[in-house]
Amino acid sequence: MTQATTHDVALVTGAAQGLGEVIARRLHAAGYKVALADLDLDQAEAVAKSLNASGTNHEERATALKLDIRSKADFEAARDALLARWGSVQVLVNNATVTLHTPLMKISPEEFNHVITTNLGGTFLGCQVFGAYFAEQKYGRIINLASLAGQNGGTSAGAHYASSKAGILVLTKVVAKELAGAGVTVNALAPGPIDLPTVRATVPAEKLQHIIDNVIPVHQLGNPDFIADTLVHLASRQAGYVTGAAWDLNGGIFMR
Repeated sequence: MTQATTHDVALVTGAAQGLGEVIARRLHAAGYKVALADLDLDQAEAVAKSLNASGTNHEERATALKLDIRSKADFEAARDALLARWGSVQVLVNNATVTLHTPLMKISPEEFNHVITTNLGGTFLGCQVFGAYFAEQKYGRIINLASLAGQNGGTSAGAHYASSKAGILVLTKVVAKELAGAGVTVNALAPGPIDLPTVRATVPAEKLQHIIDNVIPVHQLGNPDFIADTLVHLASRQAGYVTGAAWDLNGGIFMR
């Protein structure tokens, strides 16, 4: 695993559970100081406490922050809190998401707007607030969590979710172009179906097995640890030549 060379600081949104928690744990294992941001502050604090307990020399390299990604003020407060606590921040992971599976013709305008505002709008606000700070510092890494759904419509996701993730792929390129000359890279990961409790809880078992057997060419779900390790690689100081890219991790469902 790529190691953080200077105890860099990373902020992960939606880090209280699921893939966000896995990402936060892998960044911590790689040497980063990690801020776990989530609406569920209690759960984020529990994860941060477990990470600090696993550290050496009683060094606290994990903290929890309450953050609503729909609020620019929350992103600004998170940035300021990290500067006050650790003096800097180098990595932003825009992971928090709303995942709904409502059938196309049953999605209300309110539900569609909620998902777009949360997923795409939240990623935009994170890129805007931290992108500006990183540009001032002449260094930074932004990794956005997109999805296979944003490339081919997905395997079970709702139209609003897929649309929001497609927007994140384009937004990644726009922000990457804007910040490339300032030493800031912006990339996206586009996973397919992942072996997570949240996936197994939201996709009926029979449907999920059908996807594994008939939709995913390699006949297995994605490994969340490997996806997180890929992200750690993109977050490293050695990754300066990669920007505006979308890394596909989908078992061969979508090839280009």
